[in-house]
Parts: sequence; structure tokens; C-alpha cells
Amino acid sequence: MQLTTDGHRAYLDAVSDAFADNIDYAMLVKHYATPQVETEAARRYSPTPCIGAEKRARIGKPDPDHISTSHVERQNLTMRMCMRRFTRLTNAFSKKAANHVHAVSLHFMYYNFVRIHQTLRCSPAMAAGVTERLWDIADIVQVVEDWETTKA
Repeated sequence: MQLTTDGHRAYLDAVSDAFADNIDYAMLVKHYATPQVETEAARRYSPTPCIGAEKRARIGKPDPDHISTSHVERQNLTMRMCMRRFTRLTNAFSKKAANHVHAVSLHFMYYNFVRIHQTLRCSPAMAAGVTERLWDIADIVQVVEDWETTKA
């Protein structure tokens, strides 16, 4: 398996602790320009331009052609747009961690099993061969009910 993260130092220890040497791991360290803005508010809410990126192999032999954070960045954007609890300056947050976990779980079930994706023309679960049909919300509810029955 190959994993790429940004250059945050804590990821190096976390990946090493989780996978030891059983992974091909790289960091993509992006370099940003110093913003030239007039006010603190403009600096806070304006993106700084990325002026370069450096690929660094950290563990194993990651394939340089696949060192990228684009997929996870796109997934994070999708989560922020679909679940407003991930958007800054909003009151749509979870007061309990368990509620947050449930909201994220529901989002991923819907995104992967119920929603037809424009480029795939089916759900990701169908494209991956996990299921042969498009699910609906009732199917997700049934999965939860079946899980609760077996748990009891």
C-alpha cells in the first residue's frame, strides 16, 4: 500500500507507529508564498499561493508518479460541502463525538452506495463490484437495524 500525506511532522510518527515498515509512504511538502495583503481579515480569509511542492520518500519505496494528496483533498472538500459541520464559522457542529461519527458514517454510506456519480454513471460501490444495485435510504436504515439486532 502507498500513502501520501502533507508535510505535517506528526504524520511521520503516526504512520510509522501504525504501519512500521509495511508501507510505502511519502510526504508532499507544499511551499507557499508570503501573502501581500493590507488587512488582517484579508490575510485570514484569502488563500496563499502555492509556489512549489517537494516529494519526499519517507518509508519504503513509494512510486513518485503516485505521490499526491489530490484525492484526499477532493474528498475533504466533498465532506465540507455535503456536511456543513466541517465548514468554518457555522453552527452546524456536533456537540457529542458520537453524533459526529454517526453523521460522517451516514455521509459515506450515502456517497458510496446511494448517490450516482456523474463520471462513473453509477455509485462507487457498484463501480468497485461491492454491490450490483443502487441502494436507497431504506437500505441504509436496514443495515443499521440489522447491526443493532446482532449487537443486542
